[in-house]
Amino acid sequence: MRIGVLGTGNMADALATHWVRAGHDVTVGGRDAHKAERLATRIGGSAKPGSLRAAAESGQVVLAALPFGAGVDVARDLHAALEGRVLLDCSNPVGPGFRLLTEGGPSAAQQLAVAAPGAHVVKAFNLCHEDVWRMRPPVFDGRPLAVPVCGDDETALVRARELVRDVGCEPVAGGGLERAGLLEATAALFIALWVGEGADAQAIAPPLAYAAGPSHQEAEGGTAAFR
Repeated sequence: MRIGVLGTGNMADALATHWVRAGHDVTVGGRDAHKAERLATRIGGSAKPGSLRAAAESGQVVLAALPFGAGVDVARDLHAALEGRVLLDCSNPVGPGFRLLTEGGPSAAQQLAVAAPGAHVVKAFNLCHEDVWRMRPPVFDGRPLAVPVCGDDETALVRARELVRDVGCEPVAGGGLERAGLLEATAALFIALWVGEGADAQAIAPPLAYAAGPSHQEAEGGTAAFR
């Protein structure tokens, strides 16, 4: 697959490194040519540097590894180059006090879709710190990290799911792009718990088997124990 990366920061580095190792052709695009060249050299393999426009034009999939706000401006400038491409959004619109900056309005992913209306925007890779994405692979207690993916175009979702698996994770259907805001809000909550409270965010949800409470058999066994 041909992948363009918009940005030269930590998320661009972490994800593009996995994708090059998986055999994809990656173009790292940045406003600063020196930073793009330095990142492409560090990633190695098929990675090559270019401008933001070159990255957008080269990719069947384009990763917007840009801060919230900057991504919309870049997508608007490159909207013609992004026509028909899968545009992956991994941004988190989280501000001071772990506040969701899009509260009451469209999500960051939806704003990208408006800025580049011909692109197929998919929300993914926004729930973890970049160093989690650097893991080879992100597996915890023998269980691969699950990555929710939100989007409206099935072909785009197929490509996004492939790239999730190439990172060593398992894709999870998150619904249409209208649900991307829920992922962004979840990230704001998790960051507040992890960073603000030092709490284990994973502990707030029961295992799947207990999502609707104890099973009927367990309930019967529990009742029997008190007879």
